[in-house]
Amino acid sequence: MKEIPQKATNRILKDAAKRDTVTARRKRLLEILWSERYLTRSGLISRVEATVGKGCFGTSAWEDTFYRDMRVVKQAFYSAGYELAYSRSHNKPGYYLREQASVSPFLKRAIVGAVTEVDDRQIAITRQLKPKERVQQGVSISNLASQVVAYRQSQREAAHG
Repeated sequence: MKEIPQKATNRILKDAAKRDTVTARRKRLLEILWSERYLTRSGLISRVEATVGKGCFGTSAWEDTFYRDMRVVKQAFYSAGYELAYSRSHNKPGYYLREQASVSPFLKRAIVGAVTEVDDRQIAITRQLKPKERVQQGVSISNLASQVVAYRQSQREAAHG
């Protein structure tokens, strides 16, 4: 019997994540840890909550929920040939994938691409802004980027729907 195509499995997983908070949390943890390293529990929780929703780990037993999710995520990485570990080092605390770079190659390319687009004139203008104006501008840009990502994702899902 042939193995189920990965695209078909991914489609089912996306549907499950929309309907089930546990699946959504675990999927998001997997995605974050695949891209970035040395993230602490609080950092991971805040990133997951930003996508899945505030309080998605619960209110009373949230620590237990987080560690149950991490056990499943660790097993998922292990089944794919990766080892999720935790560093207690003062310089680099947090979860990371052994023998992997600090950021994924995809994220590294995105960062390099963003840096090459920096305009010295725009930096000079930004330096003239008051701190409050800089924060407002940053929040505005972040909100716009989130809207664009959500729109693109909905377009992709509609096209593959």
